[in-house]
Amino acid sequence: MYAIDDLYAEVAYIAYHFHWPPSEILDLEHSERRRYIRQIRTINEHVTGRGQEP
Repeated sequence: MYAIDDLYAEVAYIAYHFHWPPSEILDLEHSERRRYIRQIRTINEHVTGRGQEP
C-alpha cells in the first residue's frame, strides 16, 4: 500500500518546482512522479554544485 503522506510529499515536491496543479501531478503514474522527482533532485544538485553534469 502506498502511504498517503508519501503521496502528498511527492505532489508537493513536484508542484513546488514545476508549478503544476496537484490534479495534473496526481494523473501521473507513480513511476512517472518518481522519475520527475529524480530529475528535479539532479537539477538542484547541479545548481548548488553538489552534483555531476547531466
